[in-house]
Amino acid sequence: CVILDVQAACQDATVTQELLKEGFHRDLLVKVELGVVGEDAGGCAVAARTRLPPGIYVDPYELASLQQHNLTKAVLIPDVIDVEAPEYLATDLLVLLYMEPDPRCSRCFRAALPVHGRYHRPAEESEEALVVLKSPEVLVCCCDNRLSAECWKPAEVEAPCSGKNVGPCQWYSVTHKPAYKELILQVPVGLRQHSSLVCVVTLLATVLCSSLILAAVCKYGHFS
Repeated sequence: CVILDVQAACQDATVTQELLKEGFHRDLLVKVELGVVGEDAGGCAVAARTRLPPGIYVDPYELASLQQHNLTKAVLIPDVIDVEAPEYLATDLLVLLYMEPDPRCSRCFRAALPVHGRYHRPAEESEEALVVLKSPEVLVCCCDNRLSAECWKPAEVEAPCSGKNVGPCQWYSVTHKPAYKELILQVPVGLRQHSSLVCVVTLLATVLCSSLILAAVCKYGHFS
């Protein structure tokens, strides 16, 4: 587990999150700075539990590949995700993101997770849909030590303290102050008034491609 060097009374943690890159494919960066939490908090792991709305998702296959190379560690609930579903047919996703110590700060932790925007229904006026990400919950898991009930509250999390642990352990929820209560992801969407044009162009492209394929088959195909 991550070792926390702590000595004094309880203080709130500070959480910040930001979206890197542009477009549908982004990286969610989460940073946590723990307050002073008491002498009995040594030997603990830190994680951020966040609920992703239907408009954004994590690709489980991409995540598995990153975890094989030790680039990130996370638990998805549910672990089976339809990556092709549009926003209006998708459901929320719960993510437990394991944090790594920040070498520049003794009480700081950070982690990044690739996320992807889903397609939304066409809009009447705006060319962008807004996806709101709430501030994550900060969790601490102590493998060997008990934490003071004044500073920490038990959390119902069925997940190991780290990727190396086989069975679940007791996680505790930490009170925190988010730098921003919510993060906004802007997803491009189509306009309803363009639907007729899109249908006509799609139909013409389909007919043209089908004609080219049929012509190639008739010219080069061998029929018995």
